[in-house]
Amino acid sequence: MTTLAPPRAAATSGPTRRRGSRRRTAAPYAFLAPALTLFTLFLALPIGYAVYLSFRTEIVQGLGLGSGARQEVWAGFANYTRALQDPEFLASVGRVAVYGLLLVPTMLGLALLFALLLDSRRTRATGFSRISIFLPYAVPAVIASLLWGFLYLPRVSPFYYVFDQLGWDVPEVMSSGLVVFAIANIGLWGGVGFNMIIIYTALKAIPTELYEAARLDGASELMVALRIKIPIVMPSLVLTFLFSMIATLQVFAEPMTLRPLSNTISTTWSPLMKVYRDAFTRGDIYAASATSVVIALATFAFSYLFLRLVQDGRAFSQESK
Repeated sequence: MTTLAPPRAAATSGPTRRRGSRRRTAAPYAFLAPALTLFTLFLALPIGYAVYLSFRTEIVQGLGLGSGARQEVWAGFANYTRALQDPEFLASVGRVAVYGLLLVPTMLGLALLFALLLDSRRTRATGFSRISIFLPYAVPAVIASLLWGFLYLPRVSPFYYVFDQLGWDVPEVMSSGLVVFAIANIGLWGGVGFNMIIIYTALKAIPTELYEAARLDGASELMVALRIKIPIVMPSLVLTFLFSMIATLQVFAEPMTLRPLSNTISTTWSPLMKVYRDAFTRGDIYAASATSVVIALATFAFSYLFLRLVQDGRAFSQESK
């Protein structure tokens, strides 16, 4: 008789499979580890530290010299109350609201118009046109602000020289009443191309059979755009509006760059400029942290309410079916 050896391979296959399963489970986390580490170090921790500082304040005894003269204490919601009652902060919010009302509808309207024109059958040289419209977005905001700033100055601007030769009395764009238009023009120049690319990409994803059926029914290009293209790309319009609204609430580079060129832009023209002044000019990092947290919460609230509004409406009706 022959005796059968015990199935050693079968006995060891269980732990080996478990180890292989653990490795496969841990592999995605290993790939995500660098991104998660950078996110934690450079985004999550600074946000948490800013929230911590917003509930603190500093008490100065005497001249503030020597050890123990400055003491950091708990302040509660005092920094938030002071930020929400600050007239400079409220005025900056009003200026940014006017800036957004001027910029966002105009920018999205032009982006939609250019996307529809590029998607039309009669358009020629679409590649060159698309790059030309998108190219201003590739220029950094600081460089674009400097370029436009010198074009705004009457003494160095070629436009004002031409107007002077023609005898036209043109008001200064950097005056107190028109400076918001000057800043909005810079944002418009750089933002149209980015939003146009998003809308144009959504248009290219629409099946061409819809256009052919509509044209067979006698629909013109205008009717195709109004009845088919715009309703289908409505989610992309919602996305671009959300991005534009967030960028409007966080406007900083344009007015900060133009400020040395004119005395009509204050150090608190926008909410983020007030945060910068409080933190780096006055050295009050506690008030600056509270104001920045208020701006972040307002941005989140506006974004959440807007998304709930459009989800309850017709913008995402196709996705919900």
